[in-house]
Amino acid sequence: MPQELWSDGAAFAEGAYVPIAEAKISLLDWGFTHSDVTYDVVHVRNGSFFRLEDHLTRFEASMRALRLDPGYDRTGIKAIVTECVRRSGLRDAYVAMVTTRGRPRVRGSRKPGDCDNQFFAYAVPWIDVITPDVQERGAHIIVAHNIRIPPEAVDPTVKNYHWGDFTQALFEAADRGADTAVLLDQDGHVTEGPGFNVFAVRDGKVVTPDRGTLLGITRQTVFELCEELGIAVEVRPMSAEELRTADEVFLATTAGGVMPVSRIDDRIQGNDRPGPISLGLKELYWKKHAQGWHATPVDYA
Repeated sequence: MPQELWSDGAAFAEGAYVPIAEAKISLLDWGFTHSDVTYDVVHVRNGSFFRLEDHLTRFEASMRALRLDPGYDRTGIKAIVTECVRRSGLRDAYVAMVTTRGRPRVRGSRKPGDCDNQFFAYAVPWIDVITPDVQERGAHIIVAHNIRIPPEAVDPTVKNYHWGDFTQALFEAADRGADTAVLLDQDGHVTEGPGFNVFAVRDGKVVTPDRGTLLGITRQTVFELCEELGIAVEVRPMSAEELRTADEVFLATTAGGVMPVSRIDDRIQGNDRPGPISLGLKELYWKKHAQGWHATPVDYA
């Protein structure tokens, strides 16, 4: 198959590798009809996965929590996502692994055990949750009015597609001229945003929420970078007011890395530009990437 057919990305669907435009999921799959699905996303930068083993570990934990079996062991999943990247030829990529509940074997069944779980994977060109130009001047964010889905209902440490709360918040952010949003829980504590963890800098310390949030791989990376730089980290409850009045705020995600913020609601932080600690962490993050930190090279041969 000509390479240009793979240039937009490669997928593994229904047991076969196909160009991303040809990948399909059944309308009857509970991953679609019930959002009964888990996934994980790892990125490739300069031809190498970043923290692939950590992402695989989290993906396995999410599948166990939801009683999903992809039909492939860790080695098999690793081989599939690597082949998606190899076929695409992408040196910088957004790579997803997805397990859905699948279609019921028994027509009309409402029993999850009657479904054959399905595994999908794909690699597409690099995605930034916050675009590079916005990161340069610092993201403008809001604290959304709607709250995060309570963890008693949907466990936020298990990656999922229950994005109704995030979608409402993104519409509100657009309506208010902001780039994105963070959500509070029912008690008024900061949780996370659509696809990213949230951090505040106060008196030289980095603070991040301890509840209602994904245990992000980039979040863990920030902890390690802070240790290297001698910056204290606190994982604890954070109020909306504490976030708004922080010295600095930044976001972190696989799809973008460390992303500084310069405005929250109507408050301008510092000089309306990224702060020094946020910038220092961002620069070190990409510097260590370039040095091969936590890298798993892709064999494109």
